[in-house]
Amino acid sequence: MADQTIVQAALLGVLEGLTEFIPVSSTGHILLAGHFLGFESTGKAFEVLIQLGAILAILTVYFARLWNLLVTLPRERSTQYFVGGILLAFLPAAIIGALAHDFIKTVLFESPMTICVALILGGIVLLWVDRWALNPRHTDVTKFPLPTYLAIGLFQCLAMIPGTSRSGSTIVGALLMGADKRSAAEFSFWLAMPTMVGAFALDLFKNRDILTAADLPIIATGFVTSFIVAVFVVRGLLDFVSKRGYSLFGWWRIAVGAIGLIALLWA
Repeated sequence: MADQTIVQAALLGVLEGLTEFIPVSSTGHILLAGHFLGFESTGKAFEVLIQLGAILAILTVYFARLWNLLVTLPRERSTQYFVGGILLAFLPAAIIGALAHDFIKTVLFESPMTICVALILGGIVLLWVDRWALNPRHTDVTKFPLPTYLAIGLFQCLAMIPGTSRSGSTIVGALLMGADKRSAAEFSFWLAMPTMVGAFALDLFKNRDILTAADLPIIATGFVTSFIVAVFVVRGLLDFVSKRGYSLFGWWRIAVGAIGLIALLWA
């Protein structure tokens, strides 16, 4: 049984790394897959904690740029502006996430039907936005207007509903606010760093009394596999969306949501 759980954790880690940074909802995929696999984690912590593996993938790929931000932050106004923009975008999710954490974990995380509907609706929105003839005004993520950063952060709050997608909501928000497809995806990477680290820290704190040593191998397995897969996704995603847009991910969401609904209704 333990070996089976480890295998399931590895599969879910691969799924996390594959879907975290594309607009299809990694949490929705993991919760649905866990539901049908019969995978149960302590306090639903596994599904959040393995996201740190995906975060480390960004830190690895973006290390040089992050280091440059750190070095120039004390003296460069442009760096200070960009970091301030990221923090401004992060603020709404930080506040709402802290206030609604228990409701999200105990109610929304336990509703596979809600996840499937959110996947389908989000896919339709993504297809619509991708095909809409938008005229991009912003192509440099470091120079978005401050109201644009805040608006993207507000859109990110929609991802509190599993199946909506953190990256999907921020990308759609950025596109609607005038970003081009590449910079919309790139800013989603940057915003993921404080958001996912914050979610990791909050969930670890909330579950500190119920997690045991027996949970560590399962979480570690998901963590490692999500990191490895996410590195490849981060490296290739920006070029992919620059050339092909987001329609593939919209159809992906609709297909997964529809299959999930059929399976739930059939069971």
